[in-house]
Amino acid sequence: MVTGFVIILLLVLIVFFYMQQPQFGKAPSGDRLEKIKQSPNYKNGQFQNLTYTPALTEGASYTGVMKTFFFGKSKRNKPNHRLPSKKIDVLHLNASEQVLVWFGHSSYFMQLDGKKILIDPVLSGSASPIKFTTPSFPGSDVYTTDDLPDIDYLFISHDHYDHLDYETIVKLQPKVKKVITGLGVGAHLEYWGYDPGKIIEKDWNQELILDDGFKVNTTPARHFSGRKFKRNHTLWMSFVVTTPSHKIFIGGDSGYDTYFATTGTLFGPFDLVILENGQYNENWKYIHMMPEEVVQAAEDLKAENLLPVHWSKFALSIHDWDEPMIRVTKEAKRKAMPVVHPMIGEAVYLNNTTSSTEWWKEIK
Repeated sequence: MVTGFVIILLLVLIVFFYMQQPQFGKAPSGDRLEKIKQSPNYKNGQFQNLTYTPALTEGASYTGVMKTFFFGKSKRNKPNHRLPSKKIDVLHLNASEQVLVWFGHSSYFMQLDGKKILIDPVLSGSASPIKFTTPSFPGSDVYTTDDLPDIDYLFISHDHYDHLDYETIVKLQPKVKKVITGLGVGAHLEYWGYDPGKIIEKDWNQELILDDGFKVNTTPARHFSGRKFKRNHTLWMSFVVTTPSHKIFIGGDSGYDTYFATTGTLFGPFDLVILENGQYNENWKYIHMMPEEVVQAAEDLKAENLLPVHWSKFALSIHDWDEPMIRVTKEAKRKAMPVVHPMIGEAVYLNNTTSSTEWWKEIK
């Protein structure tokens, strides 16, 4: 019994000291924490979704979910071949081009009306602080931080590892002029060397004027946050980005909810909505949309075009790697919703959003 206790104590100490490494970030404190406590969305010591949102659906158990996750994954959970990709010279774009480049998962770059915008960049080859546990798919790492220009606006939707990547964020620091994110996330960024004057942290339903003709409205999401064991100490977000020529919805991670329709009524129609489509499962459908719900959310938002992201780079669920696109394009065709589906690295010109072919059909 004594030996067992000593082993458990040693394991606890090892985990504790390991999690003091910088990639795990910092919890909000001081004035930042006091500001968080004033948020109407912060109750009982944590941020809350607008709608009751259990981590698992009724009838699911953590034991069953973990068993399925480790032993019940699809045999096609990862592609068996290298993914095709393209690469453009993002450093030397013509300033007049309105272009989006998707880096896989939820990372993408946009040049809109001369401003360079980056969203949730994860370019380190992993979506985990323990790198070998969640590697990126072969072929999906076309770009590095060296390939990116100076960034006018860096958007971080929330602080999960597959959206806020320590290695990428640290390397980008000299290039970033402004960061727009949710309440509390700035604690991580300051810890990693970012100037507090560059960080803009907002609550839901706030407006931010960035520059002439550039405006951001922060909108809700139905998700959660956290990099350690405690959840929901920082806020998860979606964004309405208005520029002189475009209006774009940046969705972050979210389960389906009524706020999509509310946002569509307040701010729609949108030239483009970018919504997560992948890493879902019926057992956690309240925090990640099913593909058919993605199309419904795009309809609610009054989207002219839908770009599904959160797929094709990491396996964070148990479904086939290409199932998200198979299902979302089928539903989109049924509802006549135009879908933008570029290869990783391919330029999408926002004045003409015609995509390449359904390239995932060629991959086993």
